[in-house]
Amino acid sequence: MATVVQAIRLALHVGEERLGVTDVFGQDVGPPLGGVFTQSQGLKTAWNSPLDERGIVGTAIGLALAGQRPVAEIQFCDYAFNMIDLLKLAGGICWSSAGDWNCPMVLMTPVGSGIRGSIYHSHSFDAQATRIPGWKIVMPSNPLDAYGLMLSAILDPNPVMYLAPKALLRAKAAPGERIPGEPEDERLLSKMIDAPLGDRSKWRPEWPDVKDLLVPIGQARVCRQGGHASVITYGRMVPVAMQAAERLAQGGIEVDVVDLRSLAPYDWDAVKASVQKTRRVLFLNEDTEVTNFGEHLLRRTVEELFYELEAPPKLLAGAHVPGIGLADSLERASVPQVDQVVSALRDLARHEP
Repeated sequence: MATVVQAIRLALHVGEERLGVTDVFGQDVGPPLGGVFTQSQGLKTAWNSPLDERGIVGTAIGLALAGQRPVAEIQFCDYAFNMIDLLKLAGGICWSSAGDWNCPMVLMTPVGSGIRGSIYHSHSFDAQATRIPGWKIVMPSNPLDAYGLMLSAILDPNPVMYLAPKALLRAKAAPGERIPGEPEDERLLSKMIDAPLGDRSKWRPEWPDVKDLLVPIGQARVCRQGGHASVITYGRMVPVAMQAAERLAQGGIEVDVVDLRSLAPYDWDAVKASVQKTRRVLFLNEDTEVTNFGEHLLRRTVEELFYELEAPPKLLAGAHVPGIGLADSLERASVPQVDQVVSALRDLARHEP
């Protein structure tokens, strides 16, 4: 079964072969490396840019306005903060032109902790991204969604930010989540599309005949059904929430787990349905807890569903610190862990109104 990063690579290949992608570019995106996480190995439209995040985004905007369909990458989201003005520009093109101009670009960047990246390679960007109007924002948590969301992002006529959780890039698909057309033997898939170590000058991928599969932007996925409490999450925290839910189920507490998949637009109907079912909700992500996207969801929940709640809604998010330390103990203290999720959900389920 494909990993998340293989799924991204397969989607980019489909994009350049069938969906009109003209350029896949960024620092180390082209040969010989093919991306720091190998997400662009073997792509015929991939090329290396200078180490210049503002230049990368500016070039993508120019290409998109010229009728091309680029996929640009910022190597780590930690270095996306120096180009907020250009992101605002891209997000405002369609609106400020009253729909006369579109900007069909995808900006892909790895986000979050979990790879021992320390202070300069462990930031989250989801809350910051949601403050930039005009962008659609997606974050997959598994290979099938990684594939389908990328295809949807490529086809969108306006800018889409594709946030890839770096801790999940090597995660494999669960049973029943195979990309249509991928080989059943994961070793065969690796042999076909993973570049060998050493000299790659003569290597060429053998792309499997994968089929188009679009995951609609703005549509959440219910990962697990439960009636005692809800957890609304996305990205790296989805498997964390699932682990917590499985542990709680052993004690008779059944948790509804909702993977948003998209932060802009987000699936309020799915959030509302889950909260109305369980009447208790935890919003979970790893970005810093102050001015967190989960705070927006919590506020809306209180405003619209207050009289249906049987416990105060909770937010469990990353610590409000400037960065994440290299030591495992420091990283674990900075972002939510399974034990914390279990404790928060148990408290919610046991709360008496």
